[in-house]
Amino acid sequence: MLVTISGLPGSGTSTLARRVADALALDHVDGGQVFRAMAAERGLGLAPFGALAEADPRIDEELDARLADRGARGDVVLESRLAGWIARNEGLAALRVWLACDPDERARRVAAREGSDPGRARAENDAREASEAERYRTYYAIDIADMAPYDLVLDSTAADPEALTAAVVAAARA
Repeated sequence: MLVTISGLPGSGTSTLARRVADALALDHVDGGQVFRAMAAERGLGLAPFGALAEADPRIDEELDARLADRGARGDVVLESRLAGWIARNEGLAALRVWLACDPDERARRVAAREGSDPGRARAENDAREASEAERYRTYYAIDIADMAPYDLVLDSTAADPEALTAAVVAAARA
């Protein structure tokens, strides 16, 4: 079984991915952790490696290849912004989930997690998302706002994590 969970920063993908993996007794692979591991392999911190990724499409391609390889082996919840697109483009049988959330609520969550101001978190989220959206368009011809590859689109703005988990688990078992 392969479940992909994607969403923008602060939407709750990490919480949902962990819960779904536990409920279905699957491994959980976080694309952000894979990215951090790639940075460490090159002896770079996250910020310098992120800047390098903006200039070198091979980094995103390597990340995606690692995620696709792990997804192809199955029995995993893949969590990354493009996990659903990766599964679709690689022809992998998967339940592809997008977790939506109001931008202000996402900023509030990010600010709480990182100990910053919600206004600053919103500005940083907006800048990061614009940068990623441009990279996805340029590198892959993907519009991150296109929900076509997703089997299930859930809104976490006011939803309880247990309800979201139950919805994904039910869909995965169906």
